[in-house]
Amino acid sequence: MNLTYFPRRHYTQGQTPLEKLTRFSQAIGGPNIYIKRDDLLGLTEGGNKTRKLEFLIADALAQGADTLITCGGVQSNHCRLTLAAAVKEGLKCRLVLSEMVPGSYNPQANGNVLLYHLLNVEKVNAVPWGTNLMAEMQNAAAEAIAEGRKPYIIPMGGSNHLGALGYIACAEEIMAQAFAAGLPIHHVVLPDGSAGTHSGLLLGFWGNNCHIPVTGVSVLNPKIVLENRIAELMQQTADYMGVNLKIAPDKIVCVDEYIGPGYTLPTADMVDAVRLLASTEGILLDPTYTGKAMAGLIGLAKQGYFKKNDNVLFLHTGGLPGLYANTPLFTP
Repeated sequence: MNLTYFPRRHYTQGQTPLEKLTRFSQAIGGPNIYIKRDDLLGLTEGGNKTRKLEFLIADALAQGADTLITCGGVQSNHCRLTLAAAVKEGLKCRLVLSEMVPGSYNPQANGNVLLYHLLNVEKVNAVPWGTNLMAEMQNAAAEAIAEGRKPYIIPMGGSNHLGALGYIACAEEIMAQAFAAGLPIHHVVLPDGSAGTHSGLLLGFWGNNCHIPVTGVSVLNPKIVLENRIAELMQQTADYMGVNLKIAPDKIVCVDEYIGPGYTLPTADMVDAVRLLASTEGILLDPTYTGKAMAGLIGLAKQGYFKKNDNVLFLHTGGLPGLYANTPLFTP
């Protein structure tokens, strides 16, 4: 798929590593687990949103925007990276934060909240969980316009047809790395929140005639809601690119057994997965996304979801600052 027609900023030098997790694979009894280190992408503390923002920010700049407006949870990796991109480009940034737990936004908190303020966020509006976030962002945009600004709204997670282009690029990067290493990849597992990463990756594989199965581990929505959103976003992205999309619905696969009591709320399996990867490979996961997704991968492996000799690639989507906002979960 030819991405050269679409404006793009570049926030990462080269490719992110693709590593074999030998000791971790042994600890869970197989299969062969590999990891794509998108936690090492550019901008402040990295993460998958960097790839999406390369295309979104290019569009914002093309439209002459001077203020970015986006939304997310209180400890949002997407908000942190959007703010970092704004700093990089000399733009202002305003955030709408959704409090799953009432009153949970504390400007003195650690993790991403600390980084919002170090990165000099212009304004934060904390709203109750369930608030219409798009309406709140539109209100913020109207306020900015009244001040003589030119705002640009980026949806939650950067998950729209432009953001998905970032993971089409990632699919092509994975294919090139696997070819160079002589490594057949039999399956990809990733965290699924706002669906943009899964949509772009699966579309990228499909568009390059590569049929690696992708399983998303939901951290937010029920399986059916998430799969429908992925299908919708894949279609929107294909239409934007002028591609005739024909992908069977059964190729869009998610599991929702690892969400636990809710988005951002911890589970024992997540804590165990974070500890296991840290103690076997020295790689850190976050409690909201990658920790739950890795718990899902471990659970699927134990259920026989993969063949014992399969090469399974875990997409590390970052989120490390969230670990430091939840230290009591991991301390004795």
